[in-house]
Amino acid sequence: MTRIAAGLEACFAARGFAEPSVEDLRDAAGVSLRTLYKYVPSRQDMVHAAMENRHRRYLARVLDDLPDGPAALDEVLARVAGWMRDETSHGCLFHAAVAAAPQDAALRDLLQRHKAEVAGRIAAATGLQGHEVALLLIVEGLTQGWTLHDARALDAAQALGALLRADAAKSPPQGFAPPRQ
Repeated sequence: MTRIAAGLEACFAARGFAEPSVEDLRDAAGVSLRTLYKYVPSRQDMVHAAMENRHRRYLARVLDDLPDGPAALDEVLARVAGWMRDETSHGCLFHAAVAAAPQDAALRDLLQRHKAEVAGRIAAATGLQGHEVALLLIVEGLTQGWTLHDARALDAAQALGALLRADAAKSPPQGFAPPRQ
């Protein structure tokens, strides 16, 4: 199933959610149509499997084995920039998936879970618990800004991270609540 999900993810990342036919998705997954439908019986299930795969890969690449303390934020931002450079230069695939299927509550839940986990892990690694919203906005800005500004977006995100660290040293945390639906 991991190989199927990885192929689906790659196809959706390269071609969007509307364009690929089921045959394209089958080819990307590297299995027969029968096997594809055995593991992911609908197109919606294919999107979910792809995004769950993306979630795991992103967390592993961007958030695993971070240094502790202030250096962690710069490392996270550099890894996000590397992800954007290597994986996708056109923004967040999670947001694109939800935009393509706004009625899909499970997909919106996955987006929310993904962003909350990213923010929570960054906060824990950096010692900036309570500043999850600001951390997430910096990462989201880098992700979306990469499309237009490439490496300059990383410089701006790191500058904002330095401001957040300085501000956090003198002000109480703001807390984090998942976005309202």
